[in-house]
Amino acid sequence: MGFFITVSTESILKVANHVSENNKILGLNLSAPFISQFFKEDLMKIIPYVDILFGNETEAATFAREQGFETEDIKEIAKKAQSLPKVNEKRQRVIVFTQGKEDTIMATADNVTTFPVVDIKQDEIVDTNGAGDAFVGGFLSQLVHDQPLEKCIQAGHYAANVIIRRSGCTFPEAPDFH
Repeated sequence: MGFFITVSTESILKVANHVSENNKILGLNLSAPFISQFFKEDLMKIIPYVDILFGNETEAATFAREQGFETEDIKEIAKKAQSLPKVNEKRQRVIVFTQGKEDTIMATADNVTTFPVVDIKQDEIVDTNGAGDAFVGGFLSQLVHDQPLEKCIQAGHYAANVIIRRSGCTFPEAPDFH
């Protein structure tokens, strides 16, 4: 949804209000550093409605810089982003920042947790395009089944690991995530 901010913030806010009023989950992917830089005001209109915020380490660092967080530590950025004002207080905000081959960071109201990514040999990496989107897709595939956040992260890692072993954003016909 991050890229949609460049087109129609009003539409996102209409959906965000509906989601909040009906206690549904609103997820947002920071999508690219320029979103936080050039669409900062619109992004910050939406953030109070966001239940799950996704991004990679570059997007997180840019978001932090634009928000004046005064830190480059991804764990600290996640904590600060998690504690930003929120409209629907019935749901805690969850922040998930991937960092390529480094640990994924997840911040909740209670703590900041790191999750190691699936090991892969450098020569098995074919194309990293789409890895972040695959991660989010894998995460959401388990979230819709009410799985614990840890299982959602595991599915995200699995999906990203599959994507980077293939050319383009393609999946095998029968994924084997368990």
